[in-house]
Amino acid sequence: MLIALLPGDGIGPEVTEQAVRVLDAVTGDALSFERGLVGGAAYKAVGHPLPPETLDLARRADAILFGAVGDPDCDALERHLRPEQAILGLRKELGLFANLRPARLFPELADASALRPEVAARIDLVIVRETNGDVYFGEKGMRTTADGLREGYDIMSYNEAEVARIARVGFETARARRGRLCSVDKANVLETSQLWRDVVIEVSRNYPDVTLNHMYVDNAAMQLVRDPGQFDVIVTGNLFGDILSDQASMCAGSIGMLPSATLNSRSQGLYEPIHGSAPDIAGQGKANPLATILSAAMMLRYSLGKAAEADRIEAAVAAALAAGARSPDLGGRMSTAEMGDAVLAAL
Repeated sequence: MLIALLPGDGIGPEVTEQAVRVLDAVTGDALSFERGLVGGAAYKAVGHPLPPETLDLARRADAILFGAVGDPDCDALERHLRPEQAILGLRKELGLFANLRPARLFPELADASALRPEVAARIDLVIVRETNGDVYFGEKGMRTTADGLREGYDIMSYNEAEVARIARVGFETARARRGRLCSVDKANVLETSQLWRDVVIEVSRNYPDVTLNHMYVDNAAMQLVRDPGQFDVIVTGNLFGDILSDQASMCAGSIGMLPSATLNSRSQGLYEPIHGSAPDIAGQGKANPLATILSAAMMLRYSLGKAAEADRIEAAVAAALAAGARSPDLGGRMSTAEMGDAVLAAL
């Protein structure tokens, strides 16, 4: 099985290295890795954040293990050349439309959560985020108004097929868990959200065993802090999902703990931690690799048909934390490599 390894920028190479060590330990020689340039590293090397060679590798691969993109040296580039365009380009070109972001609190990390321990202990949810539409892919630009003012614009839109497709993923995910789906929108203000809500209700008729409720995004943000235990699965659009999943990470202890999977209709997936490239700590061995290691477990489960191996990795992460493994973001002093060593020891 071929894995496209795209470390990217900042701490990306450090955390993906640890994930590869863990994957090798649980799969032996079942996986082969081929590296590709992406993000700011690719721009500096070949002049584009998503070179044709990298896109070809991603298309050939059974799955993609992705680090992070983002480089302050590239902030002044034209938008289409910035590192972040690499991940958007991969989503578009490969049809990666369904992002799954699980968030649960490991009991040992209760003190690291921004919430009271008794509240944080109830966190066990999955955010299903649509990633092929919304303002990220809509028409955008800069223009001058009639009275000479600069004006930026980004168009938010979804068609009913796009909403139905991600809604089905949400319902299927909820069906495999506790049977509760919360659809998050802003239907009291946005026509895009009104269509979203209408279509989600239509799709719900095919899932009578799943309980559906709706919530405005501002209320959802508040409820994630007030009572995160009420959520099982959240399905939402690209923009809202981006924001809510980062919020959920801090409720669960650290953004360095949350993995993600982004799938297409063929179950080919891109797997990445939800944190960014963290250029301020890149190369210092301070990054927490657990989100990337847990993303590798999701890759085994969703794209490679190796659920038992995925279970082993997740259990090893829990065991490492129970034994006291802590990177700086979790209040400890262990290096990136030492955190990887702790997971390997637990295996």
